[in-house]
Amino acid sequence: MTIKQNLREVLGTEPLIDTRPGHRDPGQQRQPDARPLLASLSVVIPVYNSELSLPTLLARLDALLGQLAHRYEVVLVNDGSRDRSAQILDEYSKTYRWMRVIHLMRNFGQHNALLCGIRNVSGEIIVTIDDDLQNPPEEIPVLLAMLAEGYDVVYGFPKRESHGFLRNLASRITKISLQQSMGAQAASRISSFRAFRAGLRGAFEDYRGAFVSIDVLLSWGTTRFGAVPVANPPRTLGASNYTIGKLISHAMNMMTGFSTLPLRVGSLVGFAFALFGFVVLAFVVTRYFVAGGSVPGFAFLASVISIFAGTQLFALGIIGEYLGRMHFRLLDRPSYAVRSRNGFDAPDAVSAAAASQQGKTP
Repeated sequence: MTIKQNLREVLGTEPLIDTRPGHRDPGQQRQPDARPLLASLSVVIPVYNSELSLPTLLARLDALLGQLAHRYEVVLVNDGSRDRSAQILDEYSKTYRWMRVIHLMRNFGQHNALLCGIRNVSGEIIVTIDDDLQNPPEEIPVLLAMLAEGYDVVYGFPKRESHGFLRNLASRITKISLQQSMGAQAASRISSFRAFRAGLRGAFEDYRGAFVSIDVLLSWGTTRFGAVPVANPPRTLGASNYTIGKLISHAMNMMTGFSTLPLRVGSLVGFAFALFGFVVLAFVVTRYFVAGGSVPGFAFLASVISIFAGTQLFALGIIGEYLGRMHFRLLDRPSYAVRSRNGFDAPDAVSAAAASQQGKTP
């Protein structure tokens, strides 16, 4: 079954229709068919310093969501933005009835903000998407189509990476680390653009901790991961908030917070240098009996001592990282803290199809 056929099965539509008055483009219209839409859909967006892209993102979501589900909502989590993102969110929440806003007390990080949003949605299918428009909202149906094939989590990975060499390299290192933590082959194609079933929240509903990886938490509930290529246009508004240093830090947090891989690496390195020590000992003893003297030179002795001392410090550093994680867990630091919530008391947004069905109901 092709993606296009699955798309029709999930959406019950041909190409999407922009339902906003005065915004109909004949080239973009799709004729709806009689098949039902999704019962409910929730979109979670972490927001950080995105005042330039938010208006465009919200307008595109407004044109799309009514074609995907009978009931839908978008939860935007303001992760301590320093620009006018908070004011824009509050302003637009009065315009769009499907919009929910959560303001966090400070910047906790992208995955922490996502966890907050995921715990505050009501849809049967949850989609997470970035706020920078590099994950086009119009690609959401592609993820939903693949999700209908029986997967529990579907990632939209870019057809072509649009970042620089160093950023792409750091991203690949992060994905390798995540693959070790998740134990899933799909980890090599993970991205922040994902769709998954709301039932997976039960696997991590009691999770508390300052270090969060949504992808690892999702792997606690399922092994049915899928990935599909999607468009990933270059960023045209604002600058990326993810640096190479943050990506490497995130990879370290995943490896030491959700995996024992570093401890195993430390053990293997220690074992390897223990073998090296036996080889050096055999060399010294053999030389003593064959040549009748010990190995001369302070440089040789100093080099061997430095190698073993460095290995010990490396292993101690790994143990220290784990002890630090245990320390923060014992402190019971929260994953996030909410300052305020807007729009959650508003009635659910209803698609045009659902509204017409309700109008026919006696």
